[in-house]
This record gives sequence, C-alpha cells and structure tokens, in this order.
Amino acid sequence: MPVIKLVDLDLKGKRVFIRADLNVPVKDGKVTSDARITASMATINHCLKAGAKVMVTSHLGRPDEGIWTEENSLKPVVDNIANRLGKPVRLIKDWVDGGFDVDSGELVVLENCRINRGEKKNVEETAQKYAKLCDVFVMDAFGTAHRAEASTHGIAKYAPIACAGILLTEELEALTKALLRPARPMVAIVGGSKVSTKLTVLESLSEKVDQLVVGGGIANTFLKATGKNVGKSLCEDDLVPTAKTLMDKMAKRNASIPIAVDVVVGKKFDANEPAVLKDAGSVADDEMIFDIGPKSAQELTDIIMKAGTVVWNGPVGVFEFDQFGAGTEKIARAIAETKAFTLAGGGDTIAAIQKYDIYNKISYISTAGGAFLEFLEGKKLPAVEILEMRGN
Repeated sequence: MPVIKLVDLDLKGKRVFIRADLNVPVKDGKVTSDARITASMATINHCLKAGAKVMVTSHLGRPDEGIWTEENSLKPVVDNIANRLGKPVRLIKDWVDGGFDVDSGELVVLENCRINRGEKKNVEETAQKYAKLCDVFVMDAFGTAHRAEASTHGIAKYAPIACAGILLTEELEALTKALLRPARPMVAIVGGSKVSTKLTVLESLSEKVDQLVVGGGIANTFLKATGKNVGKSLCEDDLVPTAKTLMDKMAKRNASIPIAVDVVVGKKFDANEPAVLKDAGSVADDEMIFDIGPKSAQELTDIIMKAGTVVWNGPVGVFEFDQFGAGTEKIARAIAETKAFTLAGGGDTIAAIQKYDIYNKISYISTAGGAFLEFLEGKKLPAVEILEMRGN
C-alpha cells in the first residue's frame, strides 16, 4: 500500500486540510450518534498536537448544490467537537475561495462540502481551489472513498502533498489483513434482504473464502435452490439458478455455503408475531422464515470458532424483534469469543453489535457502508487509488 501516511509527516506550521466523515445523524440541532466523530478525532488531535493550521470538512446529508440550509449545516458537529476539545471552534461558511486565516494549533471546520458547486461532479476548478487552501491534504473519510468527488479525489490530485489519515490507514490495514492476506480458514457472513444487492459481493467472496454463510432474505433464495419450500418468505426466484451456481462453484474447491437445517417462522412481519421452530424442509405455504434455528446457529458457531478470519456484513434474522433474534445473537457471541481476526461492517451489523454489547470484542469495526462492500467486491476505491498514485 504505497500511500503517504499522515503520521510520517512534519506538520508544524503547515496548512492541513482534512476530509473526514462527519456525516452523523442530527435531531433538533444535536448530534444523536457521534461514533464517526469519535473515529475522526485521532487524526484531528494528531494535527493539532503537531502545531498545524487545521481545517476539516465533511458532507452531511444530501443538500442541493449551491444552497445552504440550517438542516445541512455542520454546526451541531462543530458543537460536539468544541465540547471534546474544551474550547470554541470556528465554522467557516463560504470557504472555497479562501479569505480566512487559521493559527498554528487551531482547528476550524469548513461548512458542509457538498453544498459547494462542483463538489459531487469532481469539477477540476473546484478541486484546484480546495488544493490552494493547504500544504497537506489528508484523506480520512473511508466511508466516501468509493466516490470520486472534489473533496475526496480532485483535491488529492492538486494538493502539494496528499496522504492517508490515521482512520483511513487503520481501515485499509484491517481490510487488507482480512481480505488480501487472510488467516485460514476464512469465513464470510453476508446477510441482507436481497441477493441482487449483494450479488457481486457474494460472487467475489465465493472465490476467496472457505465458508460463505448467507443470512436473512438472501439465505431463503439459497434454501430454495436446495429444493426446500420457503413459503411466503422474502426470496428472489429469478436468482435461484445463480445461488445453485455459487454453491456448485464453491463445492468444486472444497469450500461451502452452509444451508440452514432448522428455521424460525411466523405468518406476518410483526413485533408480536409468535415464533415457531421448524425443520428447514417443513415450512408451510403461508409462513415466512424470520431466523435460523438453534441447530443451524450451533453449526455456524462451530465454523466461526475454528476460523482464522471472519468477515461479518449483515444479520442472519430479523433481530429487531427479540423472538427472531436468537440466531444473530448466537453468531454475534461466537464472533466476540473466537480467536480469529474479526472484521465487521455495515449499518445493520453495527446495530447488532451495539444491541448485544460486543463492540470491544471485535478486531475491527468499519464505519463505512458502500466503501466496505466495494472493497469486499475487490473493487479499487478511487480516493485510495489517487493517494497511491501520489505516494509514488
């Protein structure tokens, strides 16, 4: 990974422009979940301690280009950071053309970059204006590394130095360790409602892993591919042949997609719906599968405990309803206890990790959604690629 690392640079007195991922949920002017801000502070604090003139920007929400509104302002993020630093932090509104000064050891927040004209389309002129503001550009927003925008890609082309921040470096090292140099056996758990949205991920992983565990609605399509009735469960009939092909392909190289032997069903998607345990072969036409049963969960636990690497993206049941959460909880506990290197990512996965309180027992948790999936697919991320080009 030939990228320049922030920690290797002398930053004293330098103008440092950090692109962080501070896209957090805000309600009534207050940040409601600040995990991404916490994750971004390592890079910010490092630059402040080094005596740099620090600017940080991020996108927030989906503003219309060129139009500032209070709901898309980074003001609540600024308040959160100011509390952490114990001192006021300036928010600079119209910053693209400069005209503001930053002291050494000071942090300023540059307003939501997605409001700027030319940001999303990565317009050269916008990127060049960004680059003029700094001596060092720091890419630290892994969550947007799969998008080539002016603040993630364009600026990296023109800034005097372009480097990877602490969070981005950690994320790339964890993903590389898990996916490009994995300890074997390698197990991937991919949940979600549809095969179609995760098809490229499943196809890519099916060539790398020893066991590919499918969960949620995806698993129903695979169950149907083995000839079982899935009733009214979420299932993509047109992708049943694809599921068969993936199972055959993995079997040919002594790898496998474990299929549930028992399932938990209900008749409607409802918090009060009673859970009924059944053999996987005896689901009735009016039933829906909402979780895996205890035998299947135990099989998966045994696989996880023997693994060298576990990559987890998505729950295996409707864990929001406790009566359909036993499978996901059992897997979460196994991931917390295994000696394997464990990597987890994606919104639903993080919700499960928080629900079962295993946050500190996973080797690495990725805060990124789309970028995490694209890395799993083996795609090159444009914002990382440009850093590699600048690193040579």
